[in-house]
Amino acid sequence: MIEKVAVIGAGTMGNGIAQVFAMHQYPVVLIDISSKQLDLAMSTIAQNLDRMLFKNRISSDMKIATLLKINSSVDLAPSVADADLVIEAVSENEILKQNILQELSSLCALECIIASNTSSISITKLASKVKNPGRVIGMHFMNPVPVMQLVEIIKGHKTNKQTTQLVTDVTKKIGKIPVEVHDYPGFISNRILMPMINEAIWALHEQVGTKEAIDSIMKLGMAHPMGPLELADFIGLDVCLSILHVLHAGFGNPKYAPCPLLVNMVNAGLLGKKSGEGFYKYAL
Repeated sequence: MIEKVAVIGAGTMGNGIAQVFAMHQYPVVLIDISSKQLDLAMSTIAQNLDRMLFKNRISSDMKIATLLKINSSVDLAPSVADADLVIEAVSENEILKQNILQELSSLCALECIIASNTSSISITKLASKVKNPGRVIGMHFMNPVPVMQLVEIIKGHKTNKQTTQLVTDVTKKIGKIPVEVHDYPGFISNRILMPMINEAIWALHEQVGTKEAIDSIMKLGMAHPMGPLELADFIGLDVCLSILHVLHAGFGNPKYAPCPLLVNMVNAGLLGKKSGEGFYKYAL
């Protein structure tokens, strides 16, 4: 049974995951190496809850109860020692994630489930660094976590049935919809989404249309709520590039090769909404 949750990484995804579990009465410890990032995360969660309160989606009592369920910490070892589920939600970097999972393997109880919020990296490969790899699974939340219903559940080669069932059950308990997939590069969501975004970037690169034209066509013609270039900004261009690298390396197919324009923008620090500029400009 999952009773206590630890979330590693207090960025956009991590604070959203912590908020959702806390809103469903799970005690959560949010962990990050930066106390400043933890303060920012807690402030973000409070602001999210204030917006929900303003829209009458939650009560003031629920806001207070949610915040009381979340503790923050810069100390990994004591924070995960008694957790039943640890969710890694750090940057989409394979080596970083492997190192964290390897460390968790020694710090967590042997029966603790270790989940990664990776959007593309092999769960099987991450699990190879963990004692008892049957307890390792992918929980790919969608951004923004408090709003989006889907959680892509990714089984690694050695993920056992008990782990899959417990994670599926807890996903439902926090009001999300679990969809189970197998462990291939990009899983389902990004295997389909990223080539579309990359093709939109190619269309811009080749001056087939302006960014506004490309996004408008997909919104008006395909009923997408957000155009692919705007969506790329929202995801983070560095994240898009990382996922395309995973797809390209994993399948060896040139159709997944990232557009040079995307590479140049990331190299220039134009990462999208989080940096203040990507294909569009944003107020920070």
